[in-house]
Amino acid sequence: MSSTAILLLLLATLATSSATPTNTTTGEESPSAYEILESYNFPMGLLPKGAAGYELDQATGKFKAFLSGSCSFSLEGSYELKYKSTISGYISQNRLTNLSGISVKVLFFWLNIVEVTRKGDELEFSVGIASASFPIDNFYECPQCGCGLNCGSRNPSSKKGLVFKLRTNPFVSSF
Repeated sequence: MSSTAILLLLLATLATSSATPTNTTTGEESPSAYEILESYNFPMGLLPKGAAGYELDQATGKFKAFLSGSCSFSLEGSYELKYKSTISGYISQNRLTNLSGISVKVLFFWLNIVEVTRKGDELEFSVGIASASFPIDNFYECPQCGCGLNCGSRNPSSKKGLVFKLRTNPFVSSF
């Protein structure tokens, strides 16, 4: 094979592996990970900016979302979030379950977020033994790795604060 043919093959491979997912059956562009979230009644701000792709089994709801690397940021200085490069779980209308790859720092401990449920205009995040509810409008904007929602802002306190309500899970005992 000539060097020109190898170069053309390499360019064709790079062109087909662009950031926009393509349906291999129809050749049409597939929806983005953010559009998939919205189709299940979730705001796109659950994922940080720059999601590189996803896999979704529509029959079971099993999914994987891919970031270009691990990601962490603070929200309003109160919460630290960490995303692994691969986030997985199951998605259905108004519910994300069996999540892995997302954790939140509560006091001095890192806890895995295992479930997100939409209840009206609130999102409830569960770490198993406790849950916290936030207004959905806090998630209309995607946070950015490293700086969250305060990127380029001189006054971080000028951003809208998160409303936090802690509720213990009534199905978990502390025996």
